[in-house]
Amino acid sequence: MSKVYLVGAGPGDVKLVTLRGLELIQKADVIIYDFLVNKDLLTFAKPGAEIIYVGKQASKHELPQKDINTLIASKAKEKVIVVRLKGGDPFIFGRGGEEAQVLAEQGISFEIVPGITSAISVPAYAGIPLTHRDFASTVAFITGHEDEKKEESMIRWDELATGPDTLVFLMGVKNLKTIKERLIAGGRDPDTQACLIQWGTLPKQKVVTGKLREVDRVAKKAGIRPPAIILVGNVINLRSQLQWFEHRPLFGKKIAITRAPHQSFRLGEMLTEAGAEVLYCPTIEIKPIKSNKRLSKAIDGIQLYSYIIFTSTNAVSLFFENLCSKGKDTRALTGIKMLPIGQATASVLASKGIIPDYMPDTFTSEGIVEVLKTLDITGKRFLLPRAEEARDIIVTFIKTQGGTCDVIPIYRAALPKDVAPLSEKPDIITFTSSSTAKNFVTLYGKDALKDATIASIGPVTTKTLSDLGFKTHIEAKRYDIPGLVEAIEEYVKSRGKGLED
Repeated sequence: MSKVYLVGAGPGDVKLVTLRGLELIQKADVIIYDFLVNKDLLTFAKPGAEIIYVGKQASKHELPQKDINTLIASKAKEKVIVVRLKGGDPFIFGRGGEEAQVLAEQGISFEIVPGITSAISVPAYAGIPLTHRDFASTVAFITGHEDEKKEESMIRWDELATGPDTLVFLMGVKNLKTIKERLIAGGRDPDTQACLIQWGTLPKQKVVTGKLREVDRVAKKAGIRPPAIILVGNVINLRSQLQWFEHRPLFGKKIAITRAPHQSFRLGEMLTEAGAEVLYCPTIEIKPIKSNKRLSKAIDGIQLYSYIIFTSTNAVSLFFENLCSKGKDTRALTGIKMLPIGQATASVLASKGIIPDYMPDTFTSEGIVEVLKTLDITGKRFLLPRAEEARDIIVTFIKTQGGTCDVIPIYRAALPKDVAPLSEKPDIITFTSSSTAKNFVTLYGKDALKDATIASIGPVTTKTLSDLGFKTHIEAKRYDIPGLVEAIEEYVKSRGKGLED
């Protein structure tokens, strides 16, 4: 049975969508979405879902509302689950009421899923409470863009000007001067605080404040454009004390991640939490080496090894995938010592139920060698499942100390098939391996790194960048993802808002 869900997507920040909204996005057969919907929400759609853009921007409509209504109804008649995804809340100036009316008139089953409206969330992200015991006991939400076909305004400007303590106008940037003039003419004090918030709840959020009498000039000078909301009221004075969003260490910085997509989540999450706008431009794709007879043989004789060394999370995941495919589990590894290259690799091992026996102080091949120096490895046999292209420093050391090491490539870092264009110039480009650096130059050319601030996860990657002819501005002191983020934060803090040397 078909059904239409009118779903509020929230104000912009992906994490402000409701659990019910996310659940429906994941099960929808058809998603019809607007301009203000964060496109990252669409990545949760199931494979094969039909995704239709009907975006409406200020003075620019991709599809008239009448046609949108017809589209929703026609898709519902195909006996599918339709999600009409709308920015903010469907019923707060989102024309969700009109769409629901059409569905009701045609006997189509529907459900309303409220969303967090920008009217309350955007001021909160700007550090402005809409009500406060000392400043505001009433608040009003007003459209800043009434239907142009109306013969006269339904807004009672005189009552609005002298009534609610806090006014919130949505979609009013184009009419800002008129809004200001009508409020003042209706009796609002021209010295009342006013504020505009553009792209609220997103890393590119921009806030400007001023007196009501000058707010249109302030907004024009600052280049404020839709989407933005307008606030009027003395609660705006609290922003100087309560603003928090812009105080995050990487707020407003565009940072590119070049890791493989399946490995980018943690770094992306940490950068986003620190306030950055993350640009994903993967330069590698991890491809397992199929029909790996050498690995199969090694697993069959796994008890011949005294140690297994893992130099990446990919190596751990693929090794255990092959182990299970042979009908074995962690019991087959009893008595074998485990040596991961760093904390991230150790965490993946832990997820398999294995606590590493050793951990290097520095998360590099040199760090592993330092651990090996403390062990008696003469006559011992090591297994090193790793990338196809890797340095041989570990193997060389083991051999010089009288041990044997079976190096088995189990994956290769290839160029991705689909290359994401660099649509925006990042403030910082991160590299987490030599492969990401080399492939970036291959895919985008050296000019793409010209004048860029470059962040490296460690000295090996830094050397590769140097060999390619580039200066590394940021290098992690601890060679893992948290260490990289920490180094970026320290660099940005030391330079204030700019990133120049």
